[in-house]
This record gives sequence, structure tokens and C-alpha cells, in this order.
Amino acid sequence: MEIKYGVISADSHAQLGPDAFLTRMSKARFGDRIPHLRETAAPKTMLTRGSDQIVERWFVNGKIEEPRGVANCPAMMEDASRTYFPQRWEEVPAGVYQPLARLKELDRDGIDAEVLFPNPPVQEAVFFQSDAEFELACVQAYNDALMEQWRAVSDRYVPLALIPYLGGIDQTAAEVRRAAKIGYRGIVMIAEPQSAVRGSGAWALAADNPGYRLKHFADPCWNPLWETCQDLDLTIHWHANAGVRVMAPVWKGYAPDQVWASIVPAGFSALSQFIPLLVFTGILDRYPRLRWASAETGVGWLNYVLDGCDHEWERRRLWTEGIAVRPSERLQQQFYVMSWFEIEGIKGCRLSPSNIMWESDFPHNPSTYPQSHKVIDRMLDGVSPQLRQQILWENAARLYRML
Repeated sequence: MEIKYGVISADSHAQLGPDAFLTRMSKARFGDRIPHLRETAAPKTMLTRGSDQIVERWFVNGKIEEPRGVANCPAMMEDASRTYFPQRWEEVPAGVYQPLARLKELDRDGIDAEVLFPNPPVQEAVFFQSDAEFELACVQAYNDALMEQWRAVSDRYVPLALIPYLGGIDQTAAEVRRAAKIGYRGIVMIAEPQSAVRGSGAWALAADNPGYRLKHFADPCWNPLWETCQDLDLTIHWHANAGVRVMAPVWKGYAPDQVWASIVPAGFSALSQFIPLLVFTGILDRYPRLRWASAETGVGWLNYVLDGCDHEWERRRLWTEGIAVRPSERLQQQFYVMSWFEIEGIKGCRLSPSNIMWESDFPHNPSTYPQSHKVIDRMLDGVSPQLRQQILWENAARLYRML
């Protein structure tokens, strides 16, 4: 792949079209449970309360997924506040879901390549519904569609695979191996599957759902997943809060924009609650070649986590409990973070610049599109050309084997 602009987005989002699941899942077996767009006028689907407009929404297993609209793409809509979600599919700009049209947007913004995370109806625990057979069919349809529709069009796209959870660890590892065989270089997973299934709304599960039997992240049952990813050189990714819901109650007096403004920054640092678990379970020590990446979380919170983990490791003499390497050193070897607008966070981060990647978050609300280079210049003002090059594209190119 040619590096023309000197920028790779390590976190962007690929939107699948309306037929992606319908053409890859058995209608006879799953019927209307297959993820698809459907018209609705239910009040809870309305962008404006009290409206009686007919809109479209994604339905997964008969439940509405993403009540705000049919695609998460405010950065591409003609809305200065970047809060509008298209309410019908015909509103979605081609650059959101058509790979060839997206290439033009990348050139417009001066971006060489994108690492592709999901977009609605695919996010966090959305396929934790009903049964393992349905989940696996959804996951495989997504993984096949992303590779066939995006990667096949251009090597400027680096898709990340989903994994199934409900059918047991052997099935999970098998899908990871299949994904690697068709070209994937990383996976996206939920940080704590055991708690993610106990949500509400679209993710609420029936009492007999196998998701309730999932083991804790630290349980040895997950070892085959870590082993498989390490052996196949696949990076494990957490995105935003990764299903870790740690936030203060939202004040009911907020206007809609204030709600999002208050919860999004808090969500960026949710993994600060989880990184110590990754460290002190000993998973990093047992799988020293396995790499982890945190997307859409920024880096400003990380210094305290590094210092705090080192402090506890020393005070409690945790090398006697099998945590052989100082946590900050271990994370330096295996952990990557991404940022897209921070200034002081980047300059003061204790993690080496070789572990920091830049992201545009296209086409979401916080995206730097279409002024990414302007944002980058402000963000990296005073940073040496060598470090700038590392952060903007070299680290991502190395991690995802792009050159």
C-alpha cells in the first residue's frame, strides 16, 4: 500500500448495506430475525418525540437496534452540530457505505488507509440474543461481508473481525481461525462478556440464554482465544467503553446534546477500570506476544493507570504471585492506544510513542473529517517529525502489516 498523505486512521467505521445479512443468512432458518431495515412509526424510534413520521430502523432478532437512525454518520450529514442521524436509508451518503465512494472521502481528508470497526446495527453486544446458532450466523455474515465488500475493493481498508461468544470457546476460536484465513489481522471483542449480556433494551436476554453462562474475562476458559490470537498474530481490540459501563447517572434535565456531551468523554476512560484487570490476571505474562489495542479512548487517562498499577505491584510484591514484569513495562510491550484530538495527553503520555496511533473516527460525531490535517497540526504542534510520523502512520502500518 502506498503512503501518500502520511496518515492512517487506526479507528474508522464501515457501514454495511441493507442486504449484507439478508444475502448471507438463511431466510428459511432465521426468517425476520435476520438483521434488516424495516419501516416503523413506533414512538421510541422517533428522532423528535411526538413525531408521527414513518422512519426506518435496523431490526435484529425482532428488536430495534440503534433508535437514533439507520447509520451512525453525523460527520457526513449537513448538520453543523453533528447530531443528526439519517432516518431512512436513502439519506445515507454513499461515502458511508460504498467502499469506492469512501476512497474519495479519504483522499479529500488526506487519509491513506483506515482500520475498520463496526457501525450499526453491529455494536458491542447486539448479537448476544436468542441462541448461539443465530449469533454465529450473524457474526459470520458480518465477517464475510466486510472482507468481500471492503477489503476486496482496496488494500486501504483493514477490517476487524467480530467473534461469537454463546457457542463455547471452541466455536469462538474456530471463527477466529476462519477470519485469519480469509485475511483479517485483528478482532474486536467486549471487555467483559459476563457483564455485557446483563444489559437492557435491545441487549436484554431471556433467562435461558446461554450468554448468562459466560465466564469472567479472567477465567481460564478464555485461554484458547488468547492462544489462537497470539499464534495467528491477531491484535485484540476494545472499542470505546467496550461494554464496560462505568458512569454517573445522567441528569434528566439535560437537553439531548448535553446528554451525549456528558457521557461520551466519560466513556472514553471506561477502560481505565479494566486495564488493571488485564495486568493482574497475568494474561499478559502468559501470552507475551499477544497484542491489545484500545480504540476511541484517548490517552490522557493512561498515565494514572500505569503509575497506579506499578505502585500496587511494588507494594504487594506481586512478582511473587506470578506477575513477573512491572506493569508499565509489560503494557509497553503489548498495549496500544489511539487518540484523535488530544494535545497534552499525547505529549505527556508515559507509554512510548511507538504504542500510540492516530484515529479519525469517521464518520461519527467526534470525527476530525474533513479537517483531519488541521486537527493533527494542532494536536502534534511541537512534536518532532520522527515521532509525528510514528504516531500518524508507522505504528499502524507495522501493527496491521500494511506495507
